[in-house]
Amino acid sequence: MTDFSKILDKAKELEEKMKESQEKIKNIKVEGTSGANSVKVILNGDGEMIKLEISPETIKEDKSVIEDLIVAAYNNAKIQLKSKTSEEISKVTGGFGIPGSFK
Repeated sequence: MTDFSKILDKAKELEEKMKESQEKIKNIKVEGTSGANSVKVILNGDGEMIKLEISPETIKEDKSVIEDLIVAAYNNAKIQLKSKTSEEISKVTGGFGIPGSFK
């Protein structure tokens, strides 16, 4: 029975750490850029865009060029967010040896 109680204790510990991790993830901010930093997108930990910056020089470009730069900057930010989120989760799950965890 002690093995089962150890498993339950580990599960409770993991649950607490995951809650802490989720709070940290909410506070993450990442910046994605494109066009030699002419477009910047800032996302929060939920993946919501909280800021968009476009340089004055870029505003003079064709509409389709600006749209492509915004999409590229957003995608760049999403990649960074995914990396930081996975990193935060692996801090929690790494020590538990959970199969399929974000190692």
